[in-house]
Amino acid sequence: MTPFPRPDYASLTIYDPGRRPVPVDLSDNTNLWGPNPDALARIRAAAADDVRCYPEVYADTLKRAVAERFGADFGVTEHNVTTGAGSDDVLDSAFRAAGGPGERVAFPAPTFVMADEFARMNGMVPVPVPWRDALADPETLLASAPSIIYVCRPNNPTGALAPRAWVERLLELGGPVGPLVVVDEAYADFAGESLLGQAVQRPRLLVARTCSKAYGLAGLRCGFGVARPDVVHEIEKSRGPFKVARLTAEAAAVAVRDRSGWVERTVTECLENRERLRQELERRGLRQLESSANFILVAAPTGAAKQDAITLREQGVQVRPFVDVPDLGDALRVTVGPWPLMERFLEALDQLMVTSRRSAP
Repeated sequence: MTPFPRPDYASLTIYDPGRRPVPVDLSDNTNLWGPNPDALARIRAAAADDVRCYPEVYADTLKRAVAERFGADFGVTEHNVTTGAGSDDVLDSAFRAAGGPGERVAFPAPTFVMADEFARMNGMVPVPVPWRDALADPETLLASAPSIIYVCRPNNPTGALAPRAWVERLLELGGPVGPLVVVDEAYADFAGESLLGQAVQRPRLLVARTCSKAYGLAGLRCGFGVARPDVVHEIEKSRGPFKVARLTAEAAAVAVRDRSGWVERTVTECLENRERLRQELERRGLRQLESSANFILVAAPTGAAKQDAITLREQGVQVRPFVDVPDLGDALRVTVGPWPLMERFLEALDQLMVTSRRSAP
């Protein structure tokens, strides 16, 4: 008999991003301008049956909205769309549909921590490939004969955008019977380009999107994926029914359509503030990585990311620490938001840097 828990669960731990309540939370890359107002209005207009009744089995309301939003530009129809309780749910379902116990999941590293976690949760073997090596030659991701290749584009936590030609080469190398390639576009709204058009045409390609970032709906836990109908079918078999709550699907549909242009306006302001913050960090002599997302990864001022994050949190500002990032060392990931929040971060950062200089031997 298989023991409980499974032996390969021993290395898994409960996910803890280290977030604590603070006045200024810049740690989770959500939309700091708030939720899409039209989506919030839909929630406030909720009727009794929105809560009493089961939701749609596979969130068809959201599927239609995604097709409406991305149909003209990318050829997406509702048959190309799968949905889930956050893009995490879409990723988890895709991993489970495409790979079995003992099979491999390859990905450029460092990347979104849950790629490794979802692989191990589903009994698969994560195969991280150093980002620089993977980008130099996409064939390195195929060396372990994986069932799944995961690419975060733009990448979290670095903000790097893998070139479109690189992804296309990866797809050509895998071919129609190769691994499922999962492209996570959680931050694509801030990059200004997408592979959704490829996803509706290419076999064994899934592009995952979230409503937690640009749309401002992280608390509703909603995401979607775009692929050919045969890929969608297999993922939905793995996903199971009733995963997206009725109000969540309705609010997300409104946000995705974005008929008021709210998302576009906040993304534009975010990009302007990202450049402004980049310049301020550069002026302070802090190394940073080029970002195509709504955050910047900057070298920890003292060289010790975890301690710097604690010091900033004591001043009421929370950022996400990362240890030993290639080409950067210990680093802090800072979500970009309205400029008053960035000013508050810079004030706390300056105080940290002053204190650090005073205590240096």
